Amino acid sequence: MYAIIEIGGKQYKVEKGDEIKTQKVHVKEGKSYKAEGVLLLKEGRKISVGEPYLKGKTVTCEVLKHLKGKKTIAYKYKKRKKTRWKKGHRQNLSLLKITEIK
Repeated sequence: MYAIIEIGGKQYKVEKGDEIKTQKVHVKEGKSYKAEGVLLLKEGRKISVGEPYLKGKTVTCEVLKHLKGKKTIAYKYKKRKKTRWKKGHRQNLSLLKITEIK
């Protein structure tokens, strides 16, 4: 049994017991989070597809911890102008463990 869910505008294929890194969800560590944006659900041979979401279906996750992603650097310059621009960014992420698919 697996589901395709949407969290923070991105889609993830999840099964019970999986751990995924997603955009930061505003729930404290150790608490549960319900993802209600279930796009597809497969149980055995039965496949349910939402338009766009399945009504009454949720995926329950436990927030393990909040962390930051890998640093990315944006660098621009203009030749012969002594203009340089360097900026770093680290995305805020949440580590979720899938506990139940309903």
